[in-house]
Amino acid sequence: MYKVEINNRTAYANDGDLLSDVIMQSGGRVSHPCGGKGICKKCLVKVNGKDELSCRYAIRSDITVTFDEEDKIISETGAVATAEKTEKLCLALDIGTTTLALALVSADSGSIVKATTKNNPQRVFGADVMSRIEYCRKNGVDVLHRPLVDAVNYMIAELDAENLDMLVSGNVTMLHTFFGIDCSSIGVAPYTPAFLDSRTVSGEKIGLNVGSVTALPSVHSFVGADIVAGLNYVGLPKKGKYNLLVDLGTNAEIVLFDESSALCTSAAAGPCFEGANISCGMSATEGVVYEYAQGKIKTVGNVRPKGICGTGLVDVVAELIKFGTVDETGFMECESLEIADGVEITQADIREYQLAKSAVCAAIITLVKQKSITFDDIETVYISGGFSAKINIENATATGLLPRELKEKCVAVNNSSLLGTVKYAAEKNELSLFTENAVYVDLAASTDFSELFIKNMMF
Repeated sequence: MYKVEINNRTAYANDGDLLSDVIMQSGGRVSHPCGGKGICKKCLVKVNGKDELSCRYAIRSDITVTFDEEDKIISETGAVATAEKTEKLCLALDIGTTTLALALVSADSGSIVKATTKNNPQRVFGADVMSRIEYCRKNGVDVLHRPLVDAVNYMIAELDAENLDMLVSGNVTMLHTFFGIDCSSIGVAPYTPAFLDSRTVSGEKIGLNVGSVTALPSVHSFVGADIVAGLNYVGLPKKGKYNLLVDLGTNAEIVLFDESSALCTSAAAGPCFEGANISCGMSATEGVVYEYAQGKIKTVGNVRPKGICGTGLVDVVAELIKFGTVDETGFMECESLEIADGVEITQADIREYQLAKSAVCAAIITLVKQKSITFDDIETVYISGGFSAKINIENATATGLLPRELKEKCVAVNNSSLLGTVKYAAEKNELSLFTENAVYVDLAASTDFSELFIKNMMF
């Protein structure tokens, strides 16, 4: 047994234990966006004064470990607290892959009394759902379930809202881990989840300090209740028209829908926008660059820059294209370029952005082609997810993240998942329209997508 001093906390480890596991067990917060594969370099720590990747470091002696603890992600709930407490109260929870958002709701009016957010503690197991699924396969669901439930209980206490009934939305993987159900089958063909339908259990059964817990229904393994809630929030378009919901989180879920049907899909793009594959990439914590224009930056908290998040990346790429630093193929003559003190963008970062933006844009166009409609038939494009609050639509279209033809139709909706769950709490409206009439498009099997993905790689 070895003694491990972690930021002035003492832990103990057996010979060969991974340092990342010991840090997590001690309550330390160090991010592993790549899920412990050793490729993102975000879990770098000092071991006896020397840089080491915690996810790859096997403990063989007494050591001292130091690192900067991960900051709280600055997440806007999208919720405006307008109501006073009434007798008919409930809770609405959105389990995002990156952040959790909880609202105390007056069910009489559908108004929010107060709301709070918190980092999803599962982020230490990987930035995206596939990393979480793999972690679940190797370690069991309980190690993912317990910290998530503990975090939600903390939020419930913050709102002084124990013993109320709760409605919950989230992607299918998050809902499985929330209910303590093994999600590993979602990660291998034929990607079959244990459940998609709405389900209700007692809070006590899963360790929550609430009455009952009801999950909204999902559509597909990769189009979850968060998207159903989002559709519930934005509502249906005019007769003869279509709307698009584009949820830009750790993955991009996209739904093209009219008053009676929906096509939906999921594009693997998110880790780029969450900073996992970007050299100086970060989530939206204090000090992150979230806006960039003509060499001027804005950081979260207006403090010294530490890294760059998804919206900042979109702005930087747009600016580099505009001034010819990056050509239409994505080539940049220099291997790296400093955009702020200690924060740089590299050629590899540009390539990562090209892959992500092409996947999202090609997925949108694939759905439009499959419906045999044109962009003129689309009434509104709702951009949702944590990424949406600060996104510059002009830059998103200029870089090819979104089709240029849709620029004037885009509306940012901050956390449509939470807001749609709040709406459902009050109205209990029928959600089967968004689930039973939805058809999932598998992009991996789509010739259109393959061709469009290659075509849209260019700037």
